[in-house]
Amino acid sequence: MTGSANAVTSANAVNRISSGASWEEKFGYSRAVELPGGLVLVAGCTSVAGGEISAGGPYEQAVTSFEVAFAALEQVGLGREDVVRTRMYLTHARDVDEVGRAHKELFDDVRPAATMVIVSGLVDPSLVVEIEIEAYRAGAR
Repeated sequence: MTGSANAVTSANAVNRISSGASWEEKFGYSRAVELPGGLVLVAGCTSVAGGEISAGGPYEQAVTSFEVAFAALEQVGLGREDVVRTRMYLTHARDVDEVGRAHKELFDDVRPAATMVIVSGLVDPSLVVEIEIEAYRAGAR
């Protein structure tokens, strides 16, 4: 994943992070936003890597989606252990166990607050899961 965090110029500045994905420019959003006080919000992530949808079922798509989100966190020096909330949007209730299994494998020792919601669809019909995460930097400015 390419891209870099924008420079923070003051203690009250919002740091907007780009992954370089074309959708960010097309739709006018940041991959993540770091707020003063330590909260980092990561936009919805799917299993799109290098502009292509990664192959696989719900479990594989969930893992890839979380990896995209973790890459955004890495740009501000945070990791999986700093995640305090996850939201998982699934297109089919039948995928709950597979996406839940991916979540457990990644976060069993972290235990963030989590929400899983069934939605009618995502931006591409081959995508079956989209995730959002929030992380917190303890002792932030």
